[in-house]
Amino acid sequence: ILLDNAIKYSTENKSIHIDTKRTDGSITISVQDEGIGIPKKDIPHIFDRFYRTDGARSKTNTGGYGLGLSIAKQIVDIHHGEIAAQSREHKGTTILVRLPARQAHHKTKPLFFS
Repeated sequence: ILLDNAIKYSTENKSIHIDTKRTDGSITISVQDEGIGIPKKDIPHIFDRFYRTDGARSKTNTGGYGLGLSIAKQIVDIHHGEIAAQSREHKGTTILVRLPARQAHHKTKPLFFS
């Protein structure tokens, strides 16, 4: 969802950066684009179901129903994590996800390769 939004709201020839960092007890994932950005007044609402900024409707032809970030937040909440956004109009948006890191107490088999 986060990568899809970064692609959707970025213009051609712009970069998207994905970063992960593990600290004691958590993993942070950052998805940063150089897209149209989100107006400051809309940031508190972007994780609400069906919320779309005026800019999302008028500046790009992206379609959508305003569910993506709401679904992302639900997934993060289920995993007892946090999600937040930082944005500057016409400069881009960074979505940060912090999830608790769990230590494996047993050896697991790889999903596809042995």
